[in-house]
Amino acid sequence: MARGGRRHWLWLALVALLLLRIGLIAFTPARPGPGDPVHGANPSLELTLEGRLLADPSAIGDGQACRALLQLPAGRTELRMEPCPQLQEGWRLRVHGLLRRPMASPHPLLAAPAERLARQQTFSQMKVQNLEVLHKPASPVADLRRRMAQALLERAGAANGGVLAALVLGSAVVPLPGEVRDAFRAAGLSHALAASGFHLSVLLGAVMPLGRRLVRPLRLGLALGAMALFVLLAGPQPSVLRAVLMGAIALVVLECGWRARPLGILFASLLALLVVFPQWLLDVGFQLSAVATAALMVSARPMEEGLKRWLPPVAAAALAVPLAASFWTLPLQLLHFGVVPIYAVPANVVVAPLLTPLTLGAMALALVAILLPPLLPLLLIPVAWLCGLLLVVVRWFAGLPMAQWQLGRPTHLLVLLLVLAVLAVAIPGLAKRWRWLGAALISGVMVVQLGWLASDQLLLVHQGRLDLLVARHQGRAALVSLQGDGFSCLQAQSLAKGLGVQRWDWSLLLDPLPAANTGCWRQESNLVVASGEGSPPLLPGEQLRSPGLVAEPLASFSRAVRLKVGGSQWLLLPDRQALWSWRDQVGIAGQPATSASPAIDGVWLGFRPQLKEQRWLELQGVKRVWLSGRLPLQPKQRWAATGASGSLQAALA
Repeated sequence: MARGGRRHWLWLALVALLLLRIGLIAFTPARPGPGDPVHGANPSLELTLEGRLLADPSAIGDGQACRALLQLPAGRTELRMEPCPQLQEGWRLRVHGLLRRPMASPHPLLAAPAERLARQQTFSQMKVQNLEVLHKPASPVADLRRRMAQALLERAGAANGGVLAALVLGSAVVPLPGEVRDAFRAAGLSHALAASGFHLSVLLGAVMPLGRRLVRPLRLGLALGAMALFVLLAGPQPSVLRAVLMGAIALVVLECGWRARPLGILFASLLALLVVFPQWLLDVGFQLSAVATAALMVSARPMEEGLKRWLPPVAAAALAVPLAASFWTLPLQLLHFGVVPIYAVPANVVVAPLLTPLTLGAMALALVAILLPPLLPLLLIPVAWLCGLLLVVVRWFAGLPMAQWQLGRPTHLLVLLLVLAVLAVAIPGLAKRWRWLGAALISGVMVVQLGWLASDQLLLVHQGRLDLLVARHQGRAALVSLQGDGFSCLQAQSLAKGLGVQRWDWSLLLDPLPAANTGCWRQESNLVVASGEGSPPLLPGEQLRSPGLVAEPLASFSRAVRLKVGGSQWLLLPDRQALWSWRDQVGIAGQPATSASPAIDGVWLGFRPQLKEQRWLELQGVKRVWLSGRLPLQPKQRWAATGASGSLQAALA
């Protein structure tokens, strides 16, 4: 074998080994170190800790409470504080409170603190009772970010100022109103507010002409200085470092007169970052940034040439970029969110002329806010007007019918097939031979996913005091919740998105206390029925009914509910009183007391039955028994339990 061939295989082997190492580290569950305080928190521990804040506290919910990561001598912990104190990144603190392990997710569609914190090498949470600031070291970069963001927020307002600050610093470090974030997400424009390659290209486009007449070392220094400033302001986020590293490599290659290979630069940048930060392989922002960049390099130009057959050149060029990025990132959108922003391509085309001048204007305003604050109100007027126009466009697209097509999160096998289909259609070299196979795969994935959405199913999610039951029939869905609190509502919203449910037909809240705020539930449901003052949500003779989904009370003095899903009937028994009400109707040992009881396909118990109750349930001939919590001492084959935090799911005939 020639020397060049051996060298080629050596490089391939080295890259394969690096990729294997990255995959092993990324997919190996993170574990706390020997000195991490979580080892004593079983289930909780009251103690005092000292450490350094890794970032400014971020608000939770309505903003009264907040959270922040505290770096300890060994390990980290997340502080939960209410009310939220005025703290800053880098401050040293002494905190006293209750340390506990974070909750794990009861279902893959629900986010939970344990998974979120594990990605940050954190394995405990502390509910802070007392706090003392020990030291306030200087943090010039963090102070600069705060001053820029605060100046724009104060002068332009929460919405306009938040968008302008995000265009400079990235939405990850800027407090944006939830309504604005949701609107950008629904319109498929979240990337516009995330610090990425676009913002870096705008910055370099403004800086590089200034150094055109300079000698090469000064020109390189000016560009690299702009990149370093971008990293300092936006922070070392995955998408930021990917864009900066690519820009730096491309700049050096071009300045040295070498031939630039965009895909090679992208691959080298990703490999270098993953060698240092292998856990980024599972980071959603990193994945979307890498895939979207590859889409622009591989498919944007061929798509533009194809669109020129039917559209003017300007329109073809404007459509090609968002079309390529949206098509390539479709598998990731479904895998992580289960939602497809239907109007992402036209929304990107419409806002594209606004984003470049608006980003340049926001960067200029941030600079003025630091160097010449008195000029900020005057210069803000045209930029704020342009930002207002952007928000009008974004909200209009977000308000269109079916702005977010909730297809649900498909299985990993379907996502893999969809990835292969996208590659077969979008890569020009493959498309010549395999485009029809790719199109068939896409159609097949859609048929299977839509068929799953239309099937009859029952899903139980249990976590602590939370119990949610989702019933599905031919594409429709209804919800039964044992609690009516805000946390249960937020979890129900997450389930709806992950399951591809646009709106619940109805929501039945079995909480004996009236829901404090039914507005959250009404946002996701066509009808919400909850307990009144001392009365159950449903009385005998009443029904909650939609095609194929029916809920009716079993008795007037309990929370027992008969749930009909298509041709299946389940009894929902949240507590012992509900079980007793059913037993009174059926009679002792399964002998009907008054009339024949309809056949029951399954029973859900919100409590752990005693041995006598288990035996009675066995005599009823129920096909399935589901429990929230642990299995009883003598479990039967037809019995299944969620455990302390988990879920059960079944397809119904």
